[in-house]
Amino acid sequence: MPTVLRIGRFRFFFFSNEGNEPPHIHVKAGCDECKFWLDPIALAANYGFNGRELNEIEDLIEQHRNRLLEAWNEYFG
Repeated sequence: MPTVLRIGRFRFFFFSNEGNEPPHIHVKAGCDECKFWLDPIALAANYGFNGRELNEIEDLIEQHRNRLLEAWNEYFG
């Protein structure tokens, strides 16, 4: 599971066997995890984050979207 980015307590990653899905990113912090689609940016699943944290994560994804998409395309090309 390649880690693409770490910001604060958030780790942004994807699983190596997910190339058959549209581009997305998983985010984990402690026991909490979520999944966001990257194009367009939208929450796909949430396991534990509260609304404020999800808003923060979405903002971070928007700021780093190009980098996240580049990593996805490079890996799954």
